[in-house]
Amino acid sequence: MTTVHGSIPRTRPGAARRLAPAVVPDLAYTPEVARETAHLYERVARVIPPIEWPGFAPYIKAINDLKKTRNAVVLAHNYMTPEIFHCVADVVGDSLQLAREASKTDAEIIVQGGVHFMAETSKLLNPDKTVLIPDSRAGCSLAASITGADVRALREAYPGVPVVTYVNTSAEVKAESDICCTSSNAVRVVESLGAKRVIMIPDEYLAKWVQTQTSVEIITWKGHCEVHELFTGDELRAYREADPGVKIIAHPECAPDVLAEADFTGSTSGMIKWVNEHQPKKVLLVTECSMSDNVAVEAEKVEFVRPCNLCPHMKRITLPKILDSLLFLKEEVTVDPAVAERARAAVERMINLNH
Repeated sequence: MTTVHGSIPRTRPGAARRLAPAVVPDLAYTPEVARETAHLYERVARVIPPIEWPGFAPYIKAINDLKKTRNAVVLAHNYMTPEIFHCVADVVGDSLQLAREASKTDAEIIVQGGVHFMAETSKLLNPDKTVLIPDSRAGCSLAASITGADVRALREAYPGVPVVTYVNTSAEVKAESDICCTSSNAVRVVESLGAKRVIMIPDEYLAKWVQTQTSVEIITWKGHCEVHELFTGDELRAYREADPGVKIIAHPECAPDVLAEADFTGSTSGMIKWVNEHQPKKVLLVTECSMSDNVAVEAEKVEFVRPCNLCPHMKRITLPKILDSLLFLKEEVTVDPAVAERARAAVERMINLNH
């Protein structure tokens, strides 16, 4: 059972100063704010118009100042908007990278720039730290597609078959699993079990893609990402017909007809690596729209075609909400210890597999 609430958490002795309510900062765009954030704007100038920066800069300065006072870090998924990803985040990456770094941080407070299951994962790996999510409504269609009871029913239907669970799930589901995976390590995780067949939940399309990469029989669940399932093979063919030189790279959460049209299929980190290594003249990233903006900051010579499908849950996380979260220590994410112990074991098996 996971709870989210907005009250200031109980703390160990010595942490009171960091966890006390803070003074709301002045959010005016002053010459001082402009000077102190100028280096950050230089980084994102390709993707954030100058007219928008005065609205972002005061929040960026306030958040970065408050992180020092709070001994806090901001973890940001690749789908966060550029002003979050490049200007206030301390750790950025895909689900696996964030999970790894969450287990290493010395900060007392973790603010999750992402969705709720990511904050839960951070809490699983940091049970003694305060984990905050700026908006508890930032959910996930995949996480909502399956419950712990569903996993138990699958185990009854397929006795002895190990369960591999995508990290895009609740702690309750992870607790019923043998090991977790992300899109970047799914094939390796499946094959590490040494089983002839595995249950892979909840993303049906990711599981079908893994099946094309391994001889292990994959039993799937019919869960889908509401963003990635919007893309179609017909749509991609139309892009290629309009511009035959465009390179198309897709996330494995997309349907098989989409992956069939792609020049490369890979995780968010894999897609970024492909762009950086190949430096295509023009590329279409078949994934959540903000990732194109974030990659474009680094890949200055690449033109990005943006079929802009946005995750409504990721977009709930904004600079004002991150500041509010740090100011008032909300909304804290906690996990029932009985669930957390078993869920943590599944996540740690995944992390340890990559060491």
